[in-house]
Amino acid sequence: MSREVWVTGIGLLSSLGEGADTHWAALTEPGFPAPVLDTETCIPCPVHPLAPVDYDRQIPKKGDQRQMEPWQRIGTYTAGLALAAAGVAGQPDLLARTHMIVAAGGGERDVAVDLALVRDLAGRNEDAGPALNARLGADLRPTLFLAQLSNLLAGSISIVHGVRGSSRTLMGEESSGADAARIAHARIAAGQADLALIGGALNAVRQDLPMLYVGTGTGLRGDWAPVWQRKGEHAGFVMGSQGAFVVLEEANHARARGARGLARVRAIASDMSRRGEGAARAAELWATMAALRAPVTLGVVSGATGAAVVTDEERDFLAGLAKDGPIAVRASGTRLGHGVEASFPMNLALAALAISQGGFYPPFEPGEAPADSVSQILVTGFGAQRGQALALLEPIGGGA
Repeated sequence: MSREVWVTGIGLLSSLGEGADTHWAALTEPGFPAPVLDTETCIPCPVHPLAPVDYDRQIPKKGDQRQMEPWQRIGTYTAGLALAAAGVAGQPDLLARTHMIVAAGGGERDVAVDLALVRDLAGRNEDAGPALNARLGADLRPTLFLAQLSNLLAGSISIVHGVRGSSRTLMGEESSGADAARIAHARIAAGQADLALIGGALNAVRQDLPMLYVGTGTGLRGDWAPVWQRKGEHAGFVMGSQGAFVVLEEANHARARGARGLARVRAIASDMSRRGEGAARAAELWATMAALRAPVTLGVVSGATGAAVVTDEERDFLAGLAKDGPIAVRASGTRLGHGVEASFPMNLALAALAISQGGFYPPFEPGEAPADSVSQILVTGFGAQRGQALALLEPIGGGA
C-alpha cells in the first residue's frame, strides 16, 4: 500500500520577500499589484530581482558565503528556511535521515572575465589561441570553476545545514525541478525514505541570460505584461530570482515527532516530450490522477511562462481540464517571474501554503476566475523546450 506523503516545511525567497507568511500576504493582496521589476540590468529583458536578504541568518560563516555564487547562496538559504519550518533544522538524528534532491542549472558566468577576454582577443589573429589559454589559466581559478558546478549546491546545503542523507542533483531546466519532487514523493510513498528535502534556486539578474533566452526566442523583450497576455511578438517569459525548497515527509513519521502537515501530496507525474505534444501528453498525465479529483472547484497553480507555443499548449490542456469541472487558475509567473529549475518547487510550495491557510489566491491578472477557497490544488509545469509535469495536493485528511 502506498504511504501518505505530507509537506511539512517550505522555504521561499523571491522578489516579494522571504518566508511563507510574507508570500501569503503579498500574493493575497487584493487587486493587481505592480510586479517588482528590474528593467535596467539585463536590457532588453525585464527581470524580477531578489528582495534584500541577510544571508548571515542561514549561512553564518562568511567563508561559506564567499565560496558560493549568488544562486547557491539563494538555494542554501532557502533550504535552511524549509528545514527550520519543518522542525528538522538542528536535529542531527532527523538530518541524518533527510534525503536531498536538488534541481540546479550549470552555474553562473563571470561576466567581468568574459568581457575582459573579449577585449583582449579583439584584433588578434595567429596568437589568439595562445593568448586565450594564458588568460584562462590566469583568470579562471580552481575555486571559481568549482563554484560553477551544479552539485555543489547540494554540497553547500549539506555542509551548512548538516543534511546527511542521500543526495542527488538533477539538471534539465524546468523538468529537473519536477523530477526532484516526483522522485522524492515516490521514494517516500514506497517506503524507501521518510524525509526528503527538494528544491531549486535561480539568480535571474545575470547579464548572460538575455543572450541565452532571447537568442532562443523564449525570453520576453521590452515592456512587462501579465503571463496570459503575452502573445504573438510579445510572447516570452520574464526571469525571476527565486529559491524554493520543500520538506516532504511520510505522514506517520511526521505524526510521531509532532510535526504539522501543511498539505498532502496525492500524486506527482512528469514526462518528457517535445513542444507540439504538450497538451496531449499533459492530459495523459492527468488521466493517471483524475480519479482523485474532488467534485468542486479545482485550484491550479500554473507554471505557465508566457513563452510562445508552450503557453498555448497549457491553455489547451487547461481548457480540457475545465470540461470536467470548474477550475481557478493562477499563473505565478505574473507575480514572481519564471524560476526555471526552481519553478516547479516554487509552485508546489505555493500550493501547499494555500492549503495550509485554508484559502486560495485571488486572481493574479484579469481573466483569471475568482475562487475564495478550493479543496484541491493542481500544480502544472511545462518546460519551455520540452517536458511537462503535474502534482495534486489537498488538505491533510482529504481524499481516500
